[in-house]
Amino acid sequence: MRHLNLTSQRQAVYDIVRESHDHPTAAEVMNRLVEKGHNLAYGTVYNSLRYLADKQLIRELKLGEAASRYDARMDDHQHIICEVCGAVDEVMSHVPGHWLEEVAKETGYSIGHAHVVFGGVCSACRNKVVN
Repeated sequence: MRHLNLTSQRQAVYDIVRESHDHPTAAEVMNRLVEKGHNLAYGTVYNSLRYLADKQLIRELKLGEAASRYDARMDDHQHIICEVCGAVDEVMSHVPGHWLEEVAKETGYSIGHAHVVFGGVCSACRNKVVN
């Protein structure tokens, strides 16, 4: 069992990420903490996010954007990003096994896991273009 040292600051950060379904950035986590009456330094928020990711309580998502996003869902899933508004959503479809086999064959790697990031246009942005 991993040893956890969840200080009140780390718990507050963890609660924000766990309650969020939009994969917030560190800045968004900070804003939500302020809205809830917490007064944490940016360094504390960043360090807490790093600690929680290192302890595998949250996942840091590097999705090709400037800022990392954070996800409290630790089950196996993928992500899709709207190329217009930047929204990030979860994709529950599994990566097909034959993809992993093909990548292993092509690269010579032994594949431990896969995280696929899809890009597209969300329905809200598609509807704006149509109207």
